[in-house]
Amino acid sequence: HRGAGLLAPENTLAAFRHGLAQAYRMFECDVRLSKDGQLFLLHDDRLERTTSGTGVAADCPWPALARLDAGSWHSATHTGEPLLQLDELLAFCQQAGCALNIELKASPGQEERTGRAVAASVVRQWTTQPWPLLSSFSVAALAAAAAQAPQLPRALLAERCSATALAAALELGCVAMVLEAGALTEAEVATVHAAGLAVLCYTVNECEVAARLLDWAVEGIITDRVDVFDPAAAACCGGRR
Repeated sequence: HRGAGLLAPENTLAAFRHGLAQAYRMFECDVRLSKDGQLFLLHDDRLERTTSGTGVAADCPWPALARLDAGSWHSATHTGEPLLQLDELLAFCQQAGCALNIELKASPGQEERTGRAVAASVVRQWTTQPWPLLSSFSVAALAAAAAQAPQLPRALLAERCSATALAAALELGCVAMVLEAGALTEAEVATVHAAGLAVLCYTVNECEVAARLLDWAVEGIITDRVDVFDPAAAACCGGRR
């Protein structure tokens, strides 16, 4: 989740390096556009929580964003850690042999532009398989990504597994739905599977929740607890299921 969950400043290269050191080989991240059209990693619309900057991130050009400290909010060890561009993360993941789930974080009115830009960047730079998974709460962003690069797998993010959300995922040609774990039921997992889609869940930090989801045959969980869950064994907390 955002690289290494809570153990390093989220969505920075330090976070992905830490996750790699914990034996993880697939990462989730958040990507958005700067004012001058550069793709960079940041979860929030605003800069205050995870950087030394202030204001709306999309209102800033990349040269200004590149000067921000995106690490000291987390710990003194990471003081000076910069924001990360998507290009850098794509190179890191390919060199490390890691898979990637890119969440499209589109500012209002920028949904289509964001979807197209991310899809074009991935197709241009990603040379290995499997392709990164593009996910978003925004139907418009996913539709634009599909139009730009239909070969890229897509997943619809949703807080609840409603009939409307499932229909939208199918209409978009998605391969998966990414659903909030706390609101999910075993019957809903079965319904999504019956429609031919995989199920990923966020954000799963408790062992008992992870075990329940694995028993329901979900295909993946997104977690902050990279120090506790065992990615190699599809188990957690010392291997207990």
